[in-house]
Amino acid sequence: MSDETETTTRETTAGDRDARGAPDGAGGLEAGEPWLGAHVSIAGGLDRAVGRAEELDATALQIFTGQPQRWADPGLGKADVEAFRSALEGSDIQVTVSHDSYLINLASEKEDLFEKSERAFRSELDRCVRLGLDYLVTHPGNATGGDRPEALRRNADALARAIADHPGPTTVLVETTAGSGTALGWRFDELARLIEAVPGPQRERLGVCLDTCHAYAAGYDLREDYGGVMEEFDRTIGLDRLRLFHLNDSRHPRGSRKDRHADIGEGELGDAAFAALMGDRSLDRVPRVIETPKGDDATARDRANLGHLRALAGR
Repeated sequence: MSDETETTTRETTAGDRDARGAPDGAGGLEAGEPWLGAHVSIAGGLDRAVGRAEELDATALQIFTGQPQRWADPGLGKADVEAFRSALEGSDIQVTVSHDSYLINLASEKEDLFEKSERAFRSELDRCVRLGLDYLVTHPGNATGGDRPEALRRNADALARAIADHPGPTTVLVETTAGSGTALGWRFDELARLIEAVPGPQRERLGVCLDTCHAYAAGYDLREDYGGVMEEFDRTIGLDRLRLFHLNDSRHPRGSRKDRHADIGEGELGDAAFAALMGDRSLDRVPRVIETPKGDDATARDRANLGHLRALAGR
Protein backbone atom coordinates (compact mmCIF):
# COMPACT_ATOMS: atom_id res chain seq x y z
CA MET A 1 0.00 0.00 0.00
CA SER A 2 1.05 3.60 -0.54
CA ASP A 3 2.06 5.97 2.22
CA GLU A 4 0.03 8.89 3.48
CA THR A 5 1.58 11.30 0.97
CA GLU A 6 -0.26 9.47 -1.80
CA THR A 7 -3.75 10.11 -0.42
CA THR A 8 -5.62 11.70 -3.29
CA THR A 9 -6.77 15.29 -3.13
CA ARG A 10 -9.96 14.14 -4.89
CA GLU A 11 -10.57 11.48 -2.23
CA THR A 12 -14.11 10.26 -1.74
CA THR A 13 -15.45 7.33 0.24
CA ALA A 14 -18.48 5.12 -0.09
CA GLY A 15 -20.28 7.41 2.33
CA ASP A 16 -19.57 10.45 0.16
CA ARG A 17 -21.52 9.10 -2.83
CA ASP A 18 -25.11 9.90 -3.64
CA ALA A 19 -27.85 7.32 -4.14
CA ARG A 20 -26.74 6.63 -7.71
CA GLY A 21 -23.11 6.07 -6.76
CA ALA A 22 -21.69 9.19 -8.41
CA PRO A 23 -18.95 11.08 -6.56
CA ASP A 24 -20.75 13.49 -4.25
CA GLY A 25 -20.28 17.16 -4.96
CA ALA A 26 -18.26 16.67 -8.13
CA GLY A 27 -18.43 19.76 -10.28
CA GLY A 28 -19.15 19.99 -13.97
CA LEU A 29 -22.54 18.28 -14.04
CA GLU A 30 -25.25 20.68 -15.08
CA ALA A 31 -28.93 19.84 -15.21
CA GLY A 32 -29.64 17.35 -17.99
CA GLU A 33 -25.96 16.68 -18.69
CA PRO A 34 -24.81 13.20 -17.58
CA TRP A 35 -21.12 12.43 -17.13
CA LEU A 36 -19.98 10.96 -20.43
CA GLY A 37 -16.65 9.79 -21.79
CA ALA A 38 -14.60 7.00 -23.32
CA HIS A 39 -11.95 4.41 -22.65
CA VAL A 40 -8.73 6.14 -23.64
CA SER A 41 -5.11 5.08 -24.10
CA ILE A 42 -2.37 5.62 -21.50
CA ALA A 43 0.38 5.50 -24.13
CA GLY A 44 3.18 7.83 -23.07
CA GLY A 45 2.06 7.88 -19.43
CA LEU A 46 -1.10 7.75 -17.34
CA ASP A 47 -1.35 11.54 -17.32
CA ARG A 48 -1.62 11.56 -21.14
CA ALA A 49 -4.99 9.82 -20.84
CA VAL A 50 -6.51 12.95 -19.31
CA GLY A 51 -5.57 15.06 -22.32
CA ARG A 52 -6.99 12.46 -24.68
CA ALA A 53 -10.28 12.50 -22.79
CA GLU A 54 -10.36 16.31 -22.87
CA GLU A 55 -10.01 16.21 -26.67
CA LEU A 56 -13.39 14.46 -26.62
CA ASP A 57 -14.99 17.07 -24.33
CA ALA A 58 -15.42 14.18 -21.89
CA THR A 59 -16.31 14.44 -18.22
CA ALA A 60 -15.52 10.77 -17.55
CA LEU A 61 -12.63 8.55 -18.59
CA GLN A 62 -11.70 4.91 -18.37
CA ILE A 63 -8.18 3.50 -18.63
CA PHE A 64 -6.11 0.37 -18.16
CA THR A 65 -3.50 1.03 -15.48
CA GLY A 66 -1.56 -1.95 -16.86
CA GLN A 67 -1.57 -4.19 -19.91
CA PRO A 68 -4.91 -6.03 -20.18
CA GLN A 69 -3.49 -9.17 -21.82
CA ARG A 70 -0.42 -9.63 -19.60
CA TRP A 71 0.19 -10.76 -16.03
CA ALA A 72 3.17 -8.48 -15.47
CA ASP A 73 2.68 -5.86 -12.77
CA PRO A 74 3.58 -2.54 -14.42
CA GLY A 75 4.38 -0.86 -11.12
CA LEU A 76 3.38 2.67 -10.24
CA GLY A 77 5.88 5.27 -9.09
CA LYS A 78 5.21 8.36 -7.05
CA ALA A 79 5.98 10.53 -10.08
CA ASP A 80 3.35 8.66 -12.13
CA VAL A 81 0.75 9.25 -9.43
CA GLU A 82 1.58 12.93 -9.07
CA ALA A 83 1.56 13.54 -12.83
CA PHE A 84 -1.83 11.87 -13.23
CA ARG A 85 -3.37 13.78 -10.33
CA SER A 86 -1.94 17.06 -11.55
CA ALA A 87 -3.41 16.54 -15.02
CA LEU A 88 -6.75 15.55 -13.52
CA GLU A 89 -6.94 18.54 -11.18
CA GLY A 90 -6.64 20.93 -14.11
CA SER A 91 -9.26 19.18 -16.21
CA ASP A 92 -13.03 18.89 -16.53
CA ILE A 93 -12.88 15.14 -15.85
CA GLN A 94 -15.15 14.31 -12.92
CA VAL A 95 -15.33 10.51 -12.97
CA THR A 96 -12.33 8.19 -13.33
CA VAL A 97 -12.47 4.45 -14.03
CA SER A 98 -10.02 1.62 -14.55
CA HIS A 99 -10.73 -1.76 -16.13
CA ASP A 100 -8.68 -4.67 -14.82
CA SER A 101 -6.85 -7.32 -16.84
CA TYR A 102 -8.88 -9.64 -19.04
CA LEU A 103 -6.76 -12.54 -17.77
CA ILE A 104 -8.09 -12.29 -14.22
CA ASN A 105 -10.49 -15.05 -13.14
CA LEU A 106 -11.30 -14.80 -9.44
CA ALA A 107 -13.81 -17.64 -9.88
CA SER A 108 -11.31 -20.21 -11.14
CA GLU A 109 -11.11 -23.58 -9.39
CA LYS A 110 -7.52 -23.98 -10.68
CA GLU A 111 -5.36 -22.90 -7.77
CA ASP A 112 -2.48 -21.57 -9.87
CA LEU A 113 -4.78 -19.40 -12.01
CA PHE A 114 -6.78 -18.28 -8.98
CA GLU A 115 -3.64 -17.23 -7.11
CA LYS A 116 -2.28 -15.31 -10.11
CA SER A 117 -5.68 -13.68 -10.58
CA GLU A 118 -5.94 -12.65 -6.95
CA ARG A 119 -2.44 -11.14 -6.95
CA ALA A 120 -3.16 -9.26 -10.18
CA PHE A 121 -6.50 -7.96 -8.92
CA ARG A 122 -5.04 -6.79 -5.62
CA SER A 123 -2.25 -4.98 -7.48
CA GLU A 124 -4.81 -3.34 -9.75
CA LEU A 125 -6.93 -2.19 -6.82
CA ASP A 126 -3.82 -0.86 -5.08
CA ARG A 127 -2.94 1.21 -8.16
CA CYS A 128 -6.50 2.53 -8.39
CA VAL A 129 -6.52 3.60 -4.73
CA ARG A 130 -3.15 5.31 -5.08
CA LEU A 131 -4.35 7.18 -8.17
CA GLY A 132 -7.61 8.10 -6.43
CA LEU A 133 -9.80 6.54 -9.13
CA ASP A 134 -13.53 6.39 -8.49
CA TYR A 135 -14.18 2.93 -9.93
CA LEU A 136 -12.47 -0.33 -10.84
CA VAL A 137 -14.42 -2.50 -13.30
CA THR A 138 -13.86 -6.25 -13.12
CA HIS A 139 -15.46 -9.24 -14.83
CA PRO A 140 -17.12 -11.83 -12.54
CA GLY A 141 -14.99 -14.64 -13.97
CA ASN A 142 -15.65 -18.05 -15.48
CA ALA A 143 -16.94 -21.20 -13.81
CA THR A 144 -14.66 -23.47 -15.81
CA GLY A 145 -15.20 -26.35 -13.39
CA GLY A 146 -18.97 -26.24 -13.86
CA ASP A 147 -19.88 -25.47 -10.24
CA ARG A 148 -21.30 -21.98 -10.57
CA PRO A 149 -22.30 -21.47 -6.89
CA GLU A 150 -18.77 -22.42 -5.79
CA ALA A 151 -17.26 -20.16 -8.44
CA LEU A 152 -19.36 -17.25 -7.20
CA ARG A 153 -18.26 -17.95 -3.62
CA ARG A 154 -14.57 -17.95 -4.58
CA ASN A 155 -15.00 -14.67 -6.43
CA ALA A 156 -16.90 -13.07 -3.54
CA ASP A 157 -14.27 -14.14 -1.01
CA ALA A 158 -11.43 -12.76 -3.14
CA LEU A 159 -13.25 -9.46 -3.68
CA ALA A 160 -13.95 -9.14 0.04
CA ARG A 161 -10.30 -9.73 0.99
CA ALA A 162 -8.99 -7.26 -1.57
CA ILE A 163 -11.45 -4.53 -0.62
CA ALA A 164 -10.78 -5.00 3.10
CA ASP A 165 -7.01 -4.77 2.56
CA HIS A 166 -7.14 -1.69 0.29
CA PRO A 167 -9.16 1.06 2.00
CA GLY A 168 -9.67 4.16 -0.08
CA PRO A 169 -11.93 5.91 -2.56
CA THR A 170 -12.18 3.20 -5.22
CA THR A 171 -15.46 1.28 -5.59
CA VAL A 172 -15.22 -2.11 -7.31
CA LEU A 173 -17.79 -2.63 -10.07
CA VAL A 174 -18.68 -6.12 -11.28
CA GLU A 175 -19.56 -5.94 -14.98
CA THR A 176 -22.49 -7.66 -16.65
CA THR A 177 -21.34 -10.21 -19.22
CA ALA A 178 -22.68 -11.54 -22.52
CA GLY A 179 -22.67 -15.09 -21.15
CA SER A 180 -20.34 -16.76 -23.62
CA GLY A 181 -18.93 -20.11 -22.55
CA THR A 182 -18.78 -20.50 -18.77
CA ALA A 183 -18.89 -16.74 -18.02
CA LEU A 184 -20.60 -15.74 -14.81
CA GLY A 185 -22.77 -12.65 -14.42
CA TRP A 186 -24.83 -12.71 -17.60
CA ARG A 187 -28.04 -12.87 -15.55
CA PHE A 188 -28.90 -10.16 -13.05
CA ASP A 189 -29.82 -12.72 -10.40
CA GLU A 190 -26.34 -14.25 -10.57
CA LEU A 191 -24.71 -10.86 -10.06
CA ALA A 192 -27.06 -10.27 -7.13
CA ARG A 193 -25.94 -13.55 -5.53
CA LEU A 194 -22.28 -12.58 -5.99
CA ILE A 195 -22.82 -9.21 -4.34
CA GLU A 196 -24.81 -10.70 -1.46
CA ALA A 197 -22.00 -13.19 -0.80
CA VAL A 198 -19.63 -10.32 0.03
CA PRO A 199 -19.79 -9.29 3.72
CA GLY A 200 -21.61 -6.07 4.54
CA PRO A 201 -18.64 -3.77 5.26
CA GLN A 202 -16.91 -4.68 1.98
CA ARG A 203 -20.20 -4.75 0.07
CA GLU A 204 -20.45 -1.00 0.63
CA ARG A 205 -17.63 -0.59 -1.91
CA LEU A 206 -19.17 -2.92 -4.46
CA GLY A 207 -21.44 -2.00 -7.37
CA VAL A 208 -22.34 -2.97 -10.93
CA CYS A 209 -21.28 -1.76 -14.37
CA LEU A 210 -24.01 -2.46 -16.93
CA ASP A 211 -22.63 -2.98 -20.42
CA THR A 212 -25.37 -2.45 -23.02
CA CYS A 213 -23.84 -4.80 -25.59
CA HIS A 214 -23.33 -7.54 -23.00
CA ALA A 215 -26.82 -7.19 -21.55
CA TYR A 216 -28.44 -7.32 -24.99
CA ALA A 217 -26.35 -10.32 -26.06
CA ALA A 218 -27.37 -12.00 -22.80
CA GLY A 219 -31.03 -11.61 -23.76
CA TYR A 220 -32.14 -8.38 -22.08
CA ASP A 221 -34.20 -6.41 -24.60
CA LEU A 222 -32.86 -2.91 -24.16
CA ARG A 223 -34.03 -2.01 -27.67
CA GLU A 224 -37.74 -2.79 -27.32
CA ASP A 225 -38.18 -2.83 -23.52
CA TYR A 226 -35.61 -0.54 -21.92
CA GLY A 227 -37.96 0.31 -19.06
CA GLY A 228 -38.71 -3.33 -18.34
CA VAL A 229 -35.02 -4.24 -18.26
CA MET A 230 -34.21 -1.45 -15.81
CA GLU A 231 -37.17 -2.44 -13.64
CA GLU A 232 -35.82 -6.00 -13.54
CA PHE A 233 -32.36 -4.71 -12.63
CA ASP A 234 -33.86 -2.65 -9.81
CA ARG A 235 -35.96 -5.56 -8.57
CA THR A 236 -33.07 -8.04 -8.69
CA ILE A 237 -29.96 -6.01 -7.82
CA GLY A 238 -31.18 -2.51 -6.97
CA LEU A 239 -30.49 0.69 -8.89
CA ASP A 240 -28.43 1.95 -5.96
CA ARG A 241 -25.80 -0.60 -7.08
CA LEU A 242 -25.74 0.71 -10.67
CA ARG A 243 -22.66 2.94 -10.72
CA LEU A 244 -21.54 2.94 -14.38
CA PHE A 245 -22.74 2.21 -17.92
CA HIS A 246 -20.53 0.87 -20.66
CA LEU A 247 -22.30 2.12 -23.77
CA ASN A 248 -21.65 -0.17 -26.73
CA ASP A 249 -23.83 -1.31 -29.60
CA SER A 250 -23.86 -5.03 -30.43
CA ARG A 251 -22.75 -6.69 -33.65
CA HIS A 252 -24.87 -9.74 -32.82
CA PRO A 253 -28.60 -10.14 -32.10
CA ARG A 254 -30.29 -10.35 -28.72
CA GLY A 255 -29.61 -13.60 -26.92
CA SER A 256 -26.59 -14.48 -29.08
CA ARG A 257 -24.29 -14.64 -26.00
CA LYS A 258 -21.58 -13.08 -28.19
CA ASP A 259 -19.54 -10.09 -26.99
CA ARG A 260 -18.78 -7.98 -30.07
CA HIS A 261 -19.03 -4.21 -29.78
CA ALA A 262 -20.28 -1.92 -32.55
CA ASP A 263 -20.48 1.86 -33.00
CA ILE A 264 -23.46 3.55 -31.36
CA GLY A 265 -26.55 3.13 -33.55
CA GLU A 266 -24.71 0.91 -36.04
CA GLY A 267 -25.43 -2.47 -34.46
CA GLU A 268 -28.38 -4.60 -33.41
CA LEU A 269 -29.35 -2.25 -30.59
CA GLY A 270 -29.70 0.72 -32.95
CA ASP A 271 -30.62 4.19 -31.76
CA ALA A 272 -33.70 3.25 -29.74
CA ALA A 273 -31.96 1.78 -26.70
CA PHE A 274 -29.44 4.60 -26.44
CA ALA A 275 -32.10 7.28 -26.87
CA ALA A 276 -34.07 5.70 -24.02
CA LEU A 277 -31.02 5.44 -21.79
CA MET A 278 -29.70 8.93 -22.51
CA GLY A 279 -33.17 10.32 -21.98
CA ASP A 280 -33.67 8.58 -18.63
CA ARG A 281 -33.44 11.51 -16.22
CA SER A 282 -33.63 9.22 -13.18
CA LEU A 283 -30.15 7.88 -14.04
CA ASP A 284 -28.42 11.16 -14.88
CA ARG A 285 -26.01 10.64 -11.98
CA VAL A 286 -24.76 7.32 -13.38
CA PRO A 287 -21.65 7.98 -15.51
CA ARG A 288 -21.36 6.38 -18.92
CA VAL A 289 -18.28 5.40 -20.91
CA ILE A 290 -18.03 4.10 -24.47
CA GLU A 291 -15.84 1.15 -25.47
CA THR A 292 -16.74 1.28 -29.14
CA PRO A 293 -14.31 0.33 -31.97
CA LYS A 294 -11.37 2.71 -32.36
CA GLY A 295 -10.47 2.20 -36.03
CA ASP A 296 -7.47 4.04 -37.46
CA ASP A 297 -8.29 7.33 -35.71
CA ALA A 298 -9.42 6.71 -32.13
CA THR A 299 -10.11 10.35 -31.36
CA ALA A 300 -12.31 10.89 -34.43
CA ARG A 301 -14.19 7.64 -33.88
CA ASP A 302 -14.78 8.32 -30.18
CA ARG A 303 -15.84 11.89 -30.90
CA ALA A 304 -18.39 10.65 -33.45
CA ASN A 305 -19.84 8.08 -31.07
CA LEU A 306 -20.04 10.54 -28.18
CA GLY A 307 -21.60 13.15 -30.47
CA HIS A 308 -24.23 10.64 -31.52
CA LEU A 309 -25.07 9.91 -27.87
CA ARG A 310 -25.33 13.61 -27.05
CA ALA A 311 -27.69 14.10 -30.00
CA LEU A 312 -29.82 11.16 -28.88
CA ALA A 313 -30.11 12.68 -25.43
CA GLY A 314 -32.19 15.43 -27.03
CA ARG A 315 -31.66 17.92 -24.23
